[in-house]
Amino acid sequence: MQCSDRAGFIVNALLFPYLNNAIAMASANYASIEDIDTAMKLGCGYPMGPFELLDVVGLDVSLAIINTLYREFREPGFAPQAQLEHLVTAGFVGRKVGRGFRKY
Repeated sequence: MQCSDRAGFIVNALLFPYLNNAIAMASANYASIEDIDTAMKLGCGYPMGPFELLDVVGLDVSLAIINTLYREFREPGFAPQAQLEHLVTAGFVGRKVGRGFRKY
């Protein structure tokens, strides 16, 4: 397998826009966090929904990756969602601190 030297390589360049879009959907009240997670697990067979995965990876780490992708590609859709930035600023960075998109 080969990939050119670009931000995100293959996996993160696909994964983090997906995660960012899930945050946008929840922020726009398209569906609840729980319903989005359930839909992706049942509908796509993913072991975790996007919000479960964000909380495991860490919202601070996710924000850093999304910012890197945005700086590299300058795609408007890659801009980090405000809700993610707010949670990180508040210190709610995921499972490692007991709170992210969910409380643990």
